[in-house]
Amino acid sequence: MKNIDVLCVGEVLIDFIGHQHGVHINNTRDYHRYLGGSPANVAMNSARLGLRPVLVSTVGNDGFGEYVFQRLSEVGVITDYVKKIDDKPTSVIFVSRTDGTPDFIPFRKADICITEDQISPDVLKKTNIFHTTCFALSKEPAQSTILKKAKEAFELGCKLSIDVNYAKKLWSSQEEALNVVKTYCQFNPLIKISEDDMHRLFEQRLPHEDIFEFFHNHGVETVCLTLGSNGVKLSQKGEEVIQLPAKKVEKVMDATGAGDAFWSGFLFAYVKERPIEECLEVALQLAALKLQNVGRLPDNIDILSNLL
Repeated sequence: MKNIDVLCVGEVLIDFIGHQHGVHINNTRDYHRYLGGSPANVAMNSARLGLRPVLVSTVGNDGFGEYVFQRLSEVGVITDYVKKIDDKPTSVIFVSRTDGTPDFIPFRKADICITEDQISPDVLKKTNIFHTTCFALSKEPAQSTILKKAKEAFELGCKLSIDVNYAKKLWSSQEEALNVVKTYCQFNPLIKISEDDMHRLFEQRLPHEDIFEFFHNHGVETVCLTLGSNGVKLSQKGEEVIQLPAKKVEKVMDATGAGDAFWSGFLFAYVKERPIEECLEVALQLAALKLQNVGRLPDNIDILSNLL
């Protein structure tokens, strides 16, 4: 019985998001504290949507770590596999508040310390979707742990998922990042990549068709390319590309986490076995809702289930 809808494996962080809108980090005076980290965001959003998510992550045995447990528990994320360690503090990131892709400065400590003992075969047998991120894969020992457990999950019949949120400053080299992404692609994950991620990962502006072909050639059936205010394109191998426009938003309050909100909506509908175009519709709805809220999604987002 698969009673874990989404197993989110990777970073949970403290985000300090700039209070001044549209200001770069070097000119930001004040920051407000939020829970962050892409897998943690997806887990929390999934819980708000009524799914049963589990987060696998590591925090420091400190005040920020306590805050992480408190926030996750408030929305119903299962925290049995979030580990506390004494020798490293909880990871922290400072983020600018912008309409587009935010600038950030990471101080990474505990989040990279994900170890194999946190993910048992029994947990994987109960898992529907195994989700991770490029961010989580960028450092050891998390990288080796996630790749090994992703392979186990695949062999046990889980659907895999990855947000290819590549940032050069997190990796030792672009070559290493590409090799790790290619390794993960062998397990036919659902791929989520943004235009900005794409330009950073390939270090050039490639036609969208070439991006889809790259992932398809490395074993991926479904690739979702988010285009910001221009909506989304989705390519399934051998099928015609689906393109949908973004939902209209009168005023963007904060773009941080919009991609996580999008993917949470997509995975929610995917778990509910909805048609792929409906998965995109729900994803776009949730991204639009996030753009109108600073820091996190509101708690009352079960209204989206009315779409299904």
